[in-house]
Amino acid sequence: MSIPTKGEEFAKLMENLRHAQENAAMLAHLTADESSLKSQGWMAVSEMFKLVQHKVTELATKGLQ
Repeated sequence: MSIPTKGEEFAKLMENLRHAQENAAMLAHLTADESSLKSQGWMAVSEMFKLVQHKVTELATKGLQ
């Protein structure tokens, strides 16, 4: 078993965050018929995951300089 690198771990983290963002957006779409408030809540979660992705990228970029 090899020792993980920062780059590999960053890539896995970003992929998981991207999946979480996509899943939240899909839940927003799927709950649109049930409740506007629920749908908006899931969309807010999706947007928060996008913000987290941006912040993680900033953190990694600063750390790699």
